[in-house]
Amino acid sequence: MNSAQLSEIVSAFQIEGKVESIESLGAGFINDTFVIRTSEGTPDYILQRKNHLIFPDVPGMMDNIKAVTHHIKSKVQDPLRETLTVIPAKDGKLYVEKDGNFWAVCLFIPGSMSYERAQTPELAYQGGVGIGQFQTLLADFDESLNETIKGFHNIRWRFCQWDETIKADPVGRVAEVQEEISWIESRREQMLAFWSLVEDGTIPTRVTHNDTKISNILFDKESGKVLCAIDLDTVMSSTSLNDFGDAIRSYANTGAEDDRNLDNVELDINMFHAYTSGYLSQRYDTLTPSELEWLAFSARYITYEQVLRFLMDYIDGDKYYKTAYAEHNLVRTRAQYKLLTSMERQYEHMCRIIREYRK
Repeated sequence: MNSAQLSEIVSAFQIEGKVESIESLGAGFINDTFVIRTSEGTPDYILQRKNHLIFPDVPGMMDNIKAVTHHIKSKVQDPLRETLTVIPAKDGKLYVEKDGNFWAVCLFIPGSMSYERAQTPELAYQGGVGIGQFQTLLADFDESLNETIKGFHNIRWRFCQWDETIKADPVGRVAEVQEEISWIESRREQMLAFWSLVEDGTIPTRVTHNDTKISNILFDKESGKVLCAIDLDTVMSSTSLNDFGDAIRSYANTGAEDDRNLDNVELDINMFHAYTSGYLSQRYDTLTPSELEWLAFSARYITYEQVLRFLMDYIDGDKYYKTAYAEHNLVRTRAQYKLLTSMERQYEHMCRIIREYRK
């Protein structure tokens, strides 16, 4: 998309000041993101093209974001820095639709920074504090949220998709990944048994972020402390354990999510300990006994789900995740499976850390 087209889209939003530049920002899997720089004395903004193929209900998604950020703003000291601020379009909607694409704008938070990886236990601890705070701020949120992605983190729904994809084999890849398919099938019943505890209410449903990698947390440049959670597209109602498990999958991985060298990939138990301590410093008193009991397992659950999703997308012809080369999703599958097996080996240690937690 050229600069003239981007400028036309930006002009449809209620922004202050003269637009000086629109620059690409980052390389997300799903959305395209830009930073809007304005004239001196007026705020800068973040512009995103929301992928409506992944998020079929963009208006519902934006309603969710507006609702949770409004709730958070009522509880924090600095509402413009401690959560996102959605900027409406000139017609009052929370998005602009142009040529079949959906665009949204939020306020750029100055003096903030993010990390692609958690490099130290101290940073992992702060990330745990951040997600714990996010969940705590929304603990009394009592509005209904839209299900913007059907079955997100719901393994029963994922298995429905999985079974259909395996049967269809749309690009003829099933025969070459029989070993990887066996990884999924050997753990199917275990994962369904866990999810049944969410379905029957043994594990309660709360407001969750659902994509808690460290790049979705903003930190203050000066203090290094957490400012807020960002990228709220996946905010929905689910179990808090999803947020914990997804964070561990990201924070405690010694390798990259798509590491070709599987020797690099392990669960770093020290990073697990640090993140868990930060998270529980905010949430320990408000989690139920069942949530605490299954907290460590949630890391295995979410990592398993990601193995399934990367492999399913590879079998399906790479339709969901952006890929850089032909076997990218298969490389991701194998790297995440290596992480999963490391978690399984260290599972008792993970459980012990949670049981022995003290404030």
